[in-house]
Amino acid sequence: MDQLTHTVHRSNRINIIRQCQDRPAGTTAKQWLAENDISEKSYYYWLRKIRREVCEQEGLQEVTNPSDLSFVEIPVKTALDIAPVPRCRQDLCAKLFAGSG
Repeated sequence: MDQLTHTVHRSNRINIIRQCQDRPAGTTAKQWLAENDISEKSYYYWLRKIRREVCEQEGLQEVTNPSDLSFVEIPVKTALDIAPVPRCRQDLCAKLFAGSG
């Protein structure tokens, strides 16, 4: 397949993917594909292929082995870490909440 044919097919497939993703609310992808006479297997093949191309262009790597994944805990600052409550406010809060409960 020459480059022009590949580009035209790719453009058509991207158009179909966008139309399916912009389908009316309440319509499933499966319904939309059936209504538009598009094979569900072909659609997901095209979607996977386009996503891979984009990932390659962006320099992202596909995870092929789930054991290659690792999770790291990322500490998140709380509002108090960013802007601590002044001492006078702490006393006021303690007084306000001491009587409740």
